[in-house]
Amino acid sequence: MTGATKYQPHRVIREDRPDGTILLTADHALGPTVRTTGDWLHRWAAEAPDRVFLAERSGTGWREQSYAATLEQVRALAAALVGRGLTAETPILIMSANGVDHGLLALAGQYAGIPVVPVAEQYALIPGAHDRLRHVIDVVRPGLAFAVDAVEYADAIELDELADIEVVASRPGLSRATPLEELLRGDAGVDIDAAHAAVGPDSVVKILMTSGSTSHPKGVPTTHRMMCVNQTQIADALPFLRERPPVIVDWLPWNHVFGGSHNFNMMLANGGSLYVDDGKPVKGRFERTLENLATVTGTLAFNVPVGFSMMLAALRADRDLRQRFFSDLDLVFYAGASLPQEVWQGFEEMAMEVTGSVPLMTSSWGLTETGPACLMQHEPTSRSGIVGVPLTGVTAKLIPDDEMRCEVRVKGPNIMAGYFEDEDKARESFDAEGYFITGDAMRFVDPERPEKGLRFDGRISEDFKLLTGTWVRAAALRLDVLACLAPLAADLVLTGHDRDAIGVMIFADRQALGDAGFAPGDADGALVDEGLNAEIARRLADHAATATGSSIRVARALVVAEPASLAEGEMTAKGNLNPRKVLTRRAALLERLYDDADPAVIRIRG
Repeated sequence: MTGATKYQPHRVIREDRPDGTILLTADHALGPTVRTTGDWLHRWAAEAPDRVFLAERSGTGWREQSYAATLEQVRALAAALVGRGLTAETPILIMSANGVDHGLLALAGQYAGIPVVPVAEQYALIPGAHDRLRHVIDVVRPGLAFAVDAVEYADAIELDELADIEVVASRPGLSRATPLEELLRGDAGVDIDAAHAAVGPDSVVKILMTSGSTSHPKGVPTTHRMMCVNQTQIADALPFLRERPPVIVDWLPWNHVFGGSHNFNMMLANGGSLYVDDGKPVKGRFERTLENLATVTGTLAFNVPVGFSMMLAALRADRDLRQRFFSDLDLVFYAGASLPQEVWQGFEEMAMEVTGSVPLMTSSWGLTETGPACLMQHEPTSRSGIVGVPLTGVTAKLIPDDEMRCEVRVKGPNIMAGYFEDEDKARESFDAEGYFITGDAMRFVDPERPEKGLRFDGRISEDFKLLTGTWVRAAALRLDVLACLAPLAADLVLTGHDRDAIGVMIFADRQALGDAGFAPGDADGALVDEGLNAEIARRLADHAATATGSSIRVARALVVAEPASLAEGEMTAKGNLNPRKVLTRRAALLERLYDDADPAVIRIRG
């Protein structure tokens, strides 16, 4: 890692209240923060006009957009948007995946004070998911919509809910769609300097939709203050970001806060370069990621655990890629779930082999509602799963239970004021002291040394009690069982609420087993395969043999034939299972899981 100061060591202030509540804050102040994201764009267009800001694949090379060109085109687009009468009350719906034009339009909206609403591209491309798109349209009432390719997105563009809304496309192809090129001409009648001057820290930049794991997605109004403060907080913790411009090759979707706010703004705030990876860590798409990395590698690597697992295997198989990947790498950053320790160690060993040192390997914690980062592990540690300490300006309120597992609530300038047009939900989401109630749980790595940080311990709402009154901490057990069943299980749902034992519904991994191994399943969608069931039984028996009690012992299992459905809400746009929806939709399978006479049920001995 380059630079004189690699990271800010953990230093925290702990306050213990008489009622047992614990407050944690950083012991150093929040650094200077810009007013709006436009300040970043103007700075780097002046200081590094020819440096690449955004790039996407174009043929065998890259379409690269410099900072100077980005500012020029953002101002032209912003003028065109204002000239069309768009305001803070008429957001822009963005239906397409990451790309240069998506980024330009989003920045233009921010520049002129017009919020953007990026949604998962699956909502538009999968007809079965159009109800979710309709819900978003109904909630935010957009004044304009964007799709990169009008023909590809034709089914969504032709929805009745968009009938009276102008649709803009980079590649029109339909008479219904306005070419983006037309907006890039700007509007000479608009004083764009005056429009931009009216935008301030509390102006809404975007409305991000939550994953909708417990209900319809809720809108989170994200302001300039939230995003600008959060980048200051991150750079306070990781000073090397300010010492040289970072570079990333990144696939994480911009409709989600990790890719669209955390990563995108990290490049813009620090004069970095974002190369859009149009691959993805799934079968048939990961090859594209490797093709992209063959031409450009980054100084920072962001991914979800499954992506890093696939990357580790690819790096082991390709010496040249391994050399390029690690040669200039400052940071390995995972999010979404805990990184398996063997993957963590694999990256450490490989980095040492290539460069003789290990980049900072880390994670953080936050939500769509928090900008996102609130806690960060910003000094080296030897193991996965630690999310660190509060960033500058954040106060974490920890409410311990009898097992010293703490509910976490947070307060700070990077946290939303409330949900979009949902005052009741907003009131429910903050306590009497103004702390946002996250619903997440944490444990101290070392209760006597708070500077060692916190470890994520699941969603409180996902925990359940067995009939015996024993609590099952679902998040931690789920990760443990997934590791036990790797690579057979793509995902799983734990069961046992008001039952006598823990069960598991397993979504088998089609890549690992091959599609040929998947029968249609029986009438309820249960898959019975003697070889697969026997292997699952063996592994879970080994797991049960090490269990110290009923709270971590899986007693029965069942394999699900049908993949989780995005259209039916069983999977969120981020690719996470929605356990509540799975158990509701597959209630018949849940009942069968506890029927000892059912041939689909795998009984676990141990």
